[in-house]
Amino acid sequence: MDRLDKEIVRLLQQDATLSVSEIAERIGLSTTPCWKRIQRLEQQGVIIKRVALADAESLGLHMTAFVLVKTTSHESNWLNAFAEHASSLDEVTEFYRMSGEYDYMLKVLVKDMKAYDLFYKKLVSNVDIANVTTNFAMEQIKYTTELPVN
Repeated sequence: MDRLDKEIVRLLQQDATLSVSEIAERIGLSTTPCWKRIQRLEQQGVIIKRVALADAESLGLHMTAFVLVKTTSHESNWLNAFAEHASSLDEVTEFYRMSGEYDYMLKVLVKDMKAYDLFYKKLVSNVDIANVTTNFAMEQIKYTTELPVN
């Protein structure tokens, strides 16, 4: 990726509603070469999708929980079942396999503690889990979906 490709990615991360002509003007290209670059970036998988970001608070999702999971099983069948189960829960917005003390971490958005309790019961209902620890965010200091483009 050259400087122009990086600038296109940066601009689209900030505002995916920009038209090709607006992007082209901002980076100093004509429309057709800019459009071709965007198409190439999409085909290469650099740009994977364009979405609208919703405000969690406006949707009534006032609580962010980071759920840390320990397991006693590290077999692929268990992992596949747990990954499918946890991924199917709408409240889970991010899901990672971790190194260190805990095996998995889930970022969960819910309305309140009652909603979290319902989520927790769904999470532990179908899989064997050794330990679940949850940390609740008190304040969001920084949130961005923009990846650094160097």
